[in-house]
Amino acid sequence: MTAKPIWTIARVLDWTKQYFADKGLENPRLDAEILLCSVLKCQRIILYVHFDQPLEEHELAQYRGYVARRAAQEPLAYILGSRAFMKYDFKVTPDVLVPRPETELLVECAAKLAGFIEKPQILDIGTGSGAIIVSLLDMLPEAHGTAVDVSPGALKVAQENAQQIGVAARLKFVRSDLYAALPEGAKFDVIISNPPYIPSADIATLAADVKKEPRLALDGGADGLNFYRRIIAGAPLRLKDNGFLAFEIGIHQGEAVAALCRQAGFGIVAVRRDYAGIERMVFAAKEGTTYADTLLELAK
Repeated sequence: MTAKPIWTIARVLDWTKQYFADKGLENPRLDAEILLCSVLKCQRIILYVHFDQPLEEHELAQYRGYVARRAAQEPLAYILGSRAFMKYDFKVTPDVLVPRPETELLVECAAKLAGFIEKPQILDIGTGSGAIIVSLLDMLPEAHGTAVDVSPGALKVAQENAQQIGVAARLKFVRSDLYAALPEGAKFDVIISNPPYIPSADIATLAADVKKEPRLALDGGADGLNFYRRIIAGAPLRLKDNGFLAFEIGIHQGEAVAALCRQAGFGIVAVRRDYAGIERMVFAAKEGTTYADTLLELAK
């Protein structure tokens, strides 16, 4: 009678690494470790000091389910149900774009500028998981926010994140196509957005797991700039005189988005690179803004 194999942590990780590699995943070992840590509710270092520990049957069953989903190119964040962003783990579902590390720099820069404004009112367009606006309100205790999205599913996730992190009392949620459903005359000190910016023709070339994310949150139209045009065109009526715009942008979109801002009357514009040296953000304000020098320094 053949003995039943013992699936230790080491054996499970080795097998999964090879399986994920055969499926073409970019980081097979890391993915295997992250999924196993979720099952065992431990940090990755614990795996390495308990390589010989056998897994219980219920742990193996849960892990097999995770492995099957990841092998089918489902994003890790959807499998785990959360993604770390700034100080917190944000709930994510297939209704929302998975928050990216590069967006943290957008939040940090926007918080720095908003610090010059007393009790800033912040509008987050296309809030998704709420990672941007919730993080900003957490960093700026006197700020209040409005989060808009066309997706009811996304707004539900954002509301749950706001509640969990403790900023819900200072945040309104509106189902809206950009400004359409906002109260007439409502104005803001900050309009911030990480809108869809992938050119439509490029969607098919995205990584398989990225294509599992909502197309609504990815597709920026023929040139990727549709939402920037619409947001910037409406901004003069919605932004207070001493306020600013803040955008995350796609690769090679800095000059185009900056030009749209200038054409709409925003004379102070900075294109900021991320830590990899890629143009990733645009900030814009009107001439005479009291913190113009600080805004322009973001481009350095």
